[in-house]
Amino acid sequence: MDDFSASMFIAGSGMRAQGLRLRVISENLANADSTADTPGGDPYRRKTITFQNVMDEALAADVVRIREIGEDPSEFDLRFDPSHPAANEDGYVQLPNVSSLVETMDMREANRSYQANVRVIETARNMHSQAISILR
Repeated sequence: MDDFSASMFIAGSGMRAQGLRLRVISENLANADSTADTPGGDPYRRKTITFQNVMDEALAADVVRIREIGEDPSEFDLRFDPSHPAANEDGYVQLPNVSSLVETMDMREANRSYQANVRVIETARNMHSQAISILR
């Protein structure tokens, strides 16, 4: 495999990883207000994603893979609302451990990383096209 193709595959692995990261962030944002249906039940728990570098033997280079999609173990916030269906015996409702601000910042970072990988692919394609036109 030539260097142009290898760089596109490496950038493609980064795009896939950031795309999945965006899906996890979107799920977190969509469930930021999802409380339990039963009294004292747990609300939605924020999901996290971790990456790892994996050696791709065919490319002879490291590519990005998803290591794990896990859950954030941080505590839930409590809000006093005795009329809520999920309120415990003391009248408190557990709220998801999702911060819209944190998710928005993560989304911006994932989007920038995704766009950087798109630019790598575009640059490699342009260099490949220019090399072919020089050889003609």
